[in-house]
Amino acid sequence: MAENTGEGYRIGSVDDRTQVARPDGHWTKRDRATGRFMDVKSDADPFKGVAREPDGRRHHDD
Repeated sequence: MAENTGEGYRIGSVDDRTQVARPDGHWTKRDRATGRFMDVKSDADPFKGVAREPDGRRHHDD
C-alpha cells in the first residue's frame, strides 16, 4: 500500500492502478481490476506512485 509523506512524494506504489500516456500528452489512470479509465491529469506530468503500462512489475491473471 502506498503511503503519502506530506512532502510531495509517497513511499511505495499505488496498488491495482496503472497509467498510460494519451496522444495529447496527458496521462490517464486505469483500474486494473475493471480495466476502466479513472482520471486524467490536467498537465503533462505523470501521476506520482502509479506504475506505467506495460507494467512488468505485476502480473494480472485473467
